[in-house]
Amino acid sequence: MSATPEPTPRPYLTIRGAGTHELEIKKSRFICHLARVTDEEEAQAFIAGIRKRYWDARHNCTAFVVGDEQRRERSSDDGEPGGTAGVPMLEVLRRRGITDTVAVVTRYFGGIKLGAGGLVRAYGSAVSEALDEVGLLERRPVALLAVTADHTRAGRVENDLRAAGFTVSDLAYEAAGVRIEIGVPEPEVAAFHTWLAEATGGTAAAVAAGRTYVEVPV
Repeated sequence: MSATPEPTPRPYLTIRGAGTHELEIKKSRFICHLARVTDEEEAQAFIAGIRKRYWDARHNCTAFVVGDEQRRERSSDDGEPGGTAGVPMLEVLRRRGITDTVAVVTRYFGGIKLGAGGLVRAYGSAVSEALDEVGLLERRPVALLAVTADHTRAGRVENDLRAAGFTVSDLAYEAAGVRIEIGVPEPEVAAFHTWLAEATGGTAAAVAAGRTYVEVPV
């Protein structure tokens, strides 16, 4: 029985990087901290760090989404009325289709109660505005190909690859020649092999070297 091929990963959205955004509502300070994470352990470690740093805050509410195909989600109201903090924070991440991201909103109470509706809007806005500030990117899966060329032609091959718009992810000088790794979208792999043969007169070859991701700002 033949093995079932692994499904091709799908593109997904995440944040460009870590960031902090603050807003004030009725004298309460809401400080949103965002970070990119790859699993729940990293998310929990980031949360623990923020809680330690802002130990004197009344609340450090959290939400995170990790994983591409099998997503894992968690949220915490950290003492706010149930469903008024972590859930709306998580809903912002869900609504925007974002993963591999953790959000912690630190609240310093200003003495004026906001009510359930006010809290939902405040925590949701804190995350939404922080996302707008740090920006998003799309991580697109690509086939990783290793192009090999002899030392005399490697420089020309590399220049041709870059000129054609391919991103060189690694360059290794070996005894037999030069190994150039690039990412190519899965549907374009066959066309790439044809292009490479024509561009190099058959002097360079490419072999599959796994998969990787390229990051494209959105």
